[in-house]
Amino acid sequence: MNPPRGEQREDAVLRATLELLAEIGYGSLTMDAVAARAKASKATIYRRWSGKAQLVTAAIERHTAAADHPAPDTGTLRGDLLGLLRPMRDRLTDESAALVLGLLTAMRDDATLAAAVRARLIGVKRDAFAPALRRAAGRGEIAGEPEHGLIAEVASALLFSRLFVTGEPLDDAFLDRLADAVILPLLHGATP
Repeated sequence: MNPPRGEQREDAVLRATLELLAEIGYGSLTMDAVAARAKASKATIYRRWSGKAQLVTAAIERHTAAADHPAPDTGTLRGDLLGLLRPMRDRLTDESAALVLGLLTAMRDDATLAAAVRARLIGVKRDAFAPALRRAAGRGEIAGEPEHGLIAEVASALLFSRLFVTGEPLDDAFLDRLADAVILPLLHGATP
């Protein structure tokens, strides 16, 4: 059974928004361009979203909700970490890279957009590590429950650096090194 027409229209508008963000960036994105790409009227868009920041926020939330995966339970901390890092890497190296880069640039100039991106993209990433770290503490692999936000921030920073700064591969060998030389030593209180 097909979704209701209103839901199809909303999906088309949000998909068009994400496509345009990746292609032309937040600064160049207009409601006219979204309406044209989605084959919708501007009135339809404005009935649902009051402005560009709200529309982009909704598109980001829909995009990240579709990509959210529960933290894997492989039985080991290392396995769980790699199970979290691989989808993070995969999302960055597909069409999301241009979108994320454009959003990071736009966040400097739009406080509403910045708050939404931080809450959704960054908050979800931080929270993804918590269950794996709790399980590891329960199994005795690590002492206590470390600050999962720091681990997520370190992992994200190194993935971003590889993708946007150094251009070095984000292959499985890198993820293994990230887990073994950086994250696990941080979790065990050692200096990497």
